[in-house]
Amino acid sequence: MSRIRTPWRSVSAAFALNGVLLGCWASRVPTFVDRLALSEGMLGVLLLLMGVGALISFPLAGSLSDRHGAVRVTRWTGAVYLLSVVAVGFAPSVGFLGLALFLFGVFHGSMDVAMNSWATEVEKHMGRSVMSSFHAMWSLGAGLGAGGGYLATSIGAGTGPHFLIAAVVAGMVFWPFLQAPWTSRIRQTPVKAPIFAFPHGALILVGFMALAAGLGEGAAADWSAVYLRDVLGRPESQATLGYAAFSVTMVIMRLSVDRIITRFGPQAVARVAGVLAASGFFLCVLTDALPVALIGFVLMGMGYAAVIPMAFSRAAHDPEVPAGQAIASVATLGYGAMLLGPPAIGFIAEATSLRLSFVMVGGLALLIAAFAPALGRSRVLAAG
Repeated sequence: MSRIRTPWRSVSAAFALNGVLLGCWASRVPTFVDRLALSEGMLGVLLLLMGVGALISFPLAGSLSDRHGAVRVTRWTGAVYLLSVVAVGFAPSVGFLGLALFLFGVFHGSMDVAMNSWATEVEKHMGRSVMSSFHAMWSLGAGLGAGGGYLATSIGAGTGPHFLIAAVVAGMVFWPFLQAPWTSRIRQTPVKAPIFAFPHGALILVGFMALAAGLGEGAAADWSAVYLRDVLGRPESQATLGYAAFSVTMVIMRLSVDRIITRFGPQAVARVAGVLAASGFFLCVLTDALPVALIGFVLMGMGYAAVIPMAFSRAAHDPEVPAGQAIASVATLGYGAMLLGPPAIGFIAEATSLRLSFVMVGGLALLIAAFAPALGRSRVLAAG
């Protein structure tokens, strides 16, 4: 078993587990909308609670990872994260769902920070770039979670039994890998460390690229099923296919990201990525045909797949800002947009329409292409 539980597979299991549970929730959003008669604005409030929970957890999870080790905190938060998704599934009212989603966001965000910290340790141990492959495993997990949602809706399963079974199966499959031997580095947290780190200097543009990508990923996760059902009029089982198509594409692309960037360079990749992501949203808005809309979600996945890994890599190699602080600052905007953007989409959709919200997200994706030169500055400055 020790040969199977390698460090790479252990971290990959953590990323996949995190993605599976979020994919479960994302695929069943329309079910909660119907069962609790949620308006778009109320759904936005619930998503906001989940996002706030995650953002609050970031600095605490970072501090705990420094003091107790990233691998240990990943296991702690992963265990409670499994329980929290079950609570979401069985929430009997809007109030209970709001509380459950807040806690779900707390443990999702905490595990995200801890497992990324663990991933950097394993990457250093392996001596080569593997971060994009870990993010590919997250996307694979999210796709599996969305696929499970498709099966659950097809047979008419309630969210409670669905999420309970998903948590048990995910725990049985992934938890043994998380127990692989690994000793994380223990660090003292600076006394005057800021609660939130924001980018400055050349990293500002990189941060905005991460923000645009995070907003797009969040929109695909939380609004794709609602869009296909309520705007295109598709049955709930088919509505889950949007996020599944997006996630599968993300997996395939992220497994190829390192080779593509090596061949063409991060600036060229970012320019194409921004255009592809924007095209995906615009295609969804301009069509009422499900196959064409699914192509739009594939284009989104192709576009967004490389952006966050490239932004983190650029931040880690910044010549002026320490790597940890630089990555944290970019992650604040990227993950903040991923978590808080979907509620904003809900508010805009209620005031106007969900189509217009998608147009706005697609327009912001073009910032990725516009700010692409920022990804090449670290090399120039370092050489100078």
